[in-house]
Amino acid sequence: ASGGRGWTMAGDDAPVEDPYAPGELPVLRYAEEILQAVRTNPTTVVIGETGSGKTTQISQILHRASATLMPDSRMGVAITQPRRVAAVSVARRVAHEMGVKIGTLVGYTVRFEDCSSRETRIKYMTDGTLLRECLEDPNLSKYGVIVLDEAHERSLNTDILFGLLKVLVKTRQPALRLVVTSATLESEKFSAYFNDCPVYHVPGRVYPVELAYATEQPKNYAETALETVMDLHCSQGRGDILLFLTGKEEIERTCRRLNERVREMPEDECPDMQVLPLYAALSPELQARVFAPPPAGCRRVVVATNLAETSLTVPGVVFVVDPGFTKQNEYDPATGMDSLKVTSISAVQARQRA
Repeated sequence: ASGGRGWTMAGDDAPVEDPYAPGELPVLRYAEEILQAVRTNPTTVVIGETGSGKTTQISQILHRASATLMPDSRMGVAITQPRRVAAVSVARRVAHEMGVKIGTLVGYTVRFEDCSSRETRIKYMTDGTLLRECLEDPNLSKYGVIVLDEAHERSLNTDILFGLLKVLVKTRQPALRLVVTSATLESEKFSAYFNDCPVYHVPGRVYPVELAYATEQPKNYAETALETVMDLHCSQGRGDILLFLTGKEEIERTCRRLNERVREMPEDECPDMQVLPLYAALSPELQARVFAPPPAGCRRVVVATNLAETSLTVPGVVFVVDPGFTKQNEYDPATGMDSLKVTSISAVQARQRA
């Protein structure tokens, strides 16, 4: 997710530096235990800290054991993600790791885009996409294992899927297996919900994290965050900066302000800075710039929504600036309409961003 080094794709076939090769990811040390749990239990919960590799590796672990897990060789593994950009990015990553072309053995399906085929056996998708597949095929007959990733996001779609899949793993023949994964989930509650299923904890962080808190509540959190980024840029050594803001307009305005501030400062006082936005409405080409290496001698500042909170690992990040706000869809009973409102993030989200 947001903190630490990592790897992702700069395009369909262009990998960038991989500070954590798959062989080093903690989840791989638990592969046999997880497989044994999936073979013997209808549902398994995996709690993996940020950086454990659960999002990219569990699907591959399950696929490699498909001969003993899948009742039918035509069945595959479906993995849900809370956001479409995460589903696309992670699918490309896994395809690269497995040495296959995206859309063949590994694919993805999101709204308005289906990059999969008859040979696809590992398919990433949003939770809404899987829910639509449930309407067309209530038995989800194409899949032998369903992985609900980042379950702590608790969207309406995910909660509905929990209920549907709890019934389906009990009743479907041939048997369906469910794996629920998260970085911060309250494992006991979910284990109890799924009939006291086993829970596996996978460590993740392999680097220290130091937290520093503001001494007082700022009047303008966006302006204070901008000043914090400039202070870090001018006073700290190497390492990219990730700044969380709430939406497109706020992000674009802050990106312009940061570029203006850097241009106004003397070159000997302020190093070069590459400022990049990251939000869901951004085109895939512009989103990919976030994952490509910055120019030599240039610090990269990524200004993102909560899109960078889960699943996506922004490489090179050493400093995270988190004002503690996000936009959430809220229902107004007076008007009968939904609207996006800026609200404080939860403690779970704050831990995830760190």
